[in-house]
Amino acid sequence: QGQLVESGGGLVQPGGSLRLSCAASGFIFNIYTMAWYRQAPGLERELVASVNSIGSTNYADSVKGRFTISRDNIKKTVYLRMNSLKPEDTAVYYCNAAMPTRKNYWGQGTQVTVSS
Repeated sequence: QGQLVESGGGLVQPGGSLRLSCAASGFIFNIYTMAWYRQAPGLERELVASVNSIGSTNYADSVKGRFTISRDNIKKTVYLRMNSLKPEDTAVYYCNAAMPTRKNYWGQGTQVTVSS
């Protein structure tokens, strides 16, 4: 059974940095597109960044130049480095693994709060 476990969330001041990690198990990690989504209170879940099996990345306009997604296929882990954090980045961040014709997976979420 596939599983994703996020870590690294917390409280940070505006302008600060955090690195989220998502450890995968139970599926063929290196063939999946891995992504980070976020959901703020009262809003829909939105895609933040993704990285496919060959390392191509995609970012939401709101985080371009500030966030970096990366993956380590040996450690079966995907990361989200977040710099220059803003209060509007406050949300629960979810890790996702997606692959056409295969089961998709979601993590349990990790809270990121940007506040002074």
